Amino acid sequence: MIPVCRLDDLPAGESVRIDTTPPIAVFNADGELYAIDDTCTHQDASLSEGWLEGCLVECPLHAASFDLRTGRPTCLPARRAVRTHRVTVDDGMVHVHVATEVPAEGEGTAA
Repeated sequence: MIPVCRLDDLPAGESVRIDTTPPIAVFNADGELYAIDDTCTHQDASLSEGWLEGCLVECPLHAASFDLRTGRPTCLPARRAVRTHRVTVDDGMVHVHVATEVPAEGEGTAA
């Protein structure tokens, strides 16, 4: 379990990047928290720097889009899913529980 930030420091529509290996992005999508591996599977770009719309994040490099709930890409050029991670809030602190499984072709994971 990795402490990320205070919930108050992650407003709706925003994201934060955790410098782990690999990096993880945590998103506040309209009050729901999601965590995925931060690197686009199409090309090395930070998804935390992308555009968030509902439960989708668009990669800032080539506009590949990923569903934050599943990690699955929703359009080309990305074909592989990113790994998803469970997020909890304890006493106002956001925590990420890092998934150990790597998603199979086209699917995400949640630990």
